Amino acid sequence: MTNRPDLPPEIARRRTFAIISHPDAGKTTLTEKFLLYGGAIQMAGQVRAKGEARRTRSDFMQMEKDRGISVSASAMSFDFEKYRFNLVDTPGHSDFSEDTYRTLTAVDAAVMVIDGAKGVESQTQKLFEVCRLRDLPILTFCNKMDRESRDTFDIIDEIQENLAIDVTPASWPIGVGREFIGCYDILRDKLELMDRADRNKVAESIQISGLDDPKLAEHVPAHLLEKFLEEIEMAKELLPPLDPEALLNGSMTPIWFGSAMNSFGVKELMDGLATYGPEPQIQSATPRNIAPEETKVTGFVFKVQANMDPKHRDRVAFLRLASGHFQRGMKLTHVRSKKQMAVTNPVLFLAADRELAEEAWAGDIIGIPNHGQLRIGDTLTEGEAIRVSGIPSFAPELLQTCRAGDPMKAKHLEKALMQFAEEGAAKVFKPTFGSGFIVGVVGALQFEVLASRIEMEYGLPVRFEASQFTSARWVAGDQAAVDKFVAANKQHIATDNDGDTVFLTRLQWDIDRVGRDYPDVKLTATKEMMV
Repeated sequence: MTNRPDLPPEIARRRTFAIISHPDAGKTTLTEKFLLYGGAIQMAGQVRAKGEARRTRSDFMQMEKDRGISVSASAMSFDFEKYRFNLVDTPGHSDFSEDTYRTLTAVDAAVMVIDGAKGVESQTQKLFEVCRLRDLPILTFCNKMDRESRDTFDIIDEIQENLAIDVTPASWPIGVGREFIGCYDILRDKLELMDRADRNKVAESIQISGLDDPKLAEHVPAHLLEKFLEEIEMAKELLPPLDPEALLNGSMTPIWFGSAMNSFGVKELMDGLATYGPEPQIQSATPRNIAPEETKVTGFVFKVQANMDPKHRDRVAFLRLASGHFQRGMKLTHVRSKKQMAVTNPVLFLAADRELAEEAWAGDIIGIPNHGQLRIGDTLTEGEAIRVSGIPSFAPELLQTCRAGDPMKAKHLEKALMQFAEEGAAKVFKPTFGSGFIVGVVGALQFEVLASRIEMEYGLPVRFEASQFTSARWVAGDQAAVDKFVAANKQHIATDNDGDTVFLTRLQWDIDRVGRDYPDVKLTATKEMMV
């Protein structure tokens, strides 16, 4: 491939990946089963199960538990055979796409979950495009095969057409819906049979030698066997074999079939991820890229989560290590402020439990509790001024004015909103004229989440009201030109939580007018999350 040195064994065994899917395709259930196989939890919690089993381990926000959706991306580490898996769960709900986008900058591969009955859905397509921008290797898991699902070739065709990527089957389903009995593992020539009685039991596997092995007929009913043999012949003719290099450059995805709810097909997917998934990759940065085998530690913050523990106003910055071997108590330079930080109590997330991280390697994700020094996009290094690039911030698509129910508590509200702005949960703009704050989000559900979190975490009832503005753009350009522009458009100007100038607009016409009247000023819909 390249003339890069081999990675140190500790780094080479790391697999850092995210699971992406449309809501309800079964992502949280799959996450739970991953933890079950990694030995991190004893009983997997299902989103729809009863009572105690229903608290899934990876959803910790009150609203997530009530609604059964994952809203904030959580990170988990666990061992699987000789590998160390770092799994980053992303919110599947389309209203949280920005958080997901940033999460995908911190992983080396993605597992795409598709519902066997619904195929490729809109949100899957959006997330997939993000992976495509970064050429992320993708492994596909087609879930819910034990329910009535579509024809296997249809599903594969749809992925190839909608996502413009080559698909190669890593396993092939036998039977469908009620008749689904298991899969043939193409990569390892095994027959995997599903046990419907016990959902937490690992499937039985039977080693076979080729498709004409008489053992197949012992385990598979004749009418299913005939159809299966016919399909697998066609698949071998029509679909390309697995090419590990094409997988790593993002142009081919292997697909596994199974049922996460019944713990079926999950272990094969994990084996595939361990065998074919990428080791920690080179991270793009300025003035130079960072290679994982470098001995000096570097890492970047891709997510900030406030109030993970409601009893303490803590903020945890999620740091993805890009190189080196980190040890607890190390002094790292915070590149943006040029100050040194001693990282004394970093945490590792093992499902919902956290423990002190004595050490971590490139590819790992650790949490650093802090009081607002660390923001999304910050880089920590052992002294060298490198900044990791490519962590975007998007202009919000929905703007509303936020007021405290009690006018005496406006100061508290400001503090709460600033905290959410630093977390990346919302954009907060302070208009130069008038009181109150304008809050911008990417999806409407985020207003509900914010209101419920401000009330739960700060005891502040708030109300969101319609704003006259419909979009926001960051203002860039020569200082004199910007000053002149700001002076002439005061009623449209606000500042964001970093203090950058923002132009609030009502119509597309406003944006066109600026382009016409102020050619030296540039309005942008994204800004890099670093200063």
